[in-house]
Amino acid sequence: MHLPELTYNEAGLIPCIVQDARTNEVLMMAWMNAESLALTLERKQTVFWSRSRQELWHKGATSGNVQDVVELCYDCDADTLLARVIAHGPACHTGEQSCFYRSMNLAD
Repeated sequence: MHLPELTYNEAGLIPCIVQDARTNEVLMMAWMNAESLALTLERKQTVFWSRSRQELWHKGATSGNVQDVVELCYDCDADTLLARVIAHGPACHTGEQSCFYRSMNLAD
C-alpha cells in the first residue's frame, strides 16, 4: 500500500476527524501519529495517540465501542485525516453518540 506524504505537527501528530459512514455525523476528533495510523490501516479499526496518557489508544478496547474504518481520507493540504467508520457504540466518553453534542447559541 502506498501511503501519501502527510504533514504532522511539531509533536509528530495529525488530527483525525471521525465521521459515521452511514449518517455522516461527525463523531469525534482525535490525534494520530505515524504508528497509530499504521495500526489503524492494519486493523481497520481506529487507533489514536493519547496526548494526556502519552500512549496508543485503540478506540473501544476497554468499552467495546470500537470503530471499524471503512474509508480513510486526507485533506488537500495532507495535514488532516478523515476516518469514515461504522461505530459500535457511542464515540464520546460521556456516553453521547458524538463528542459534538453541545452547541453555542449564535442568536444576538
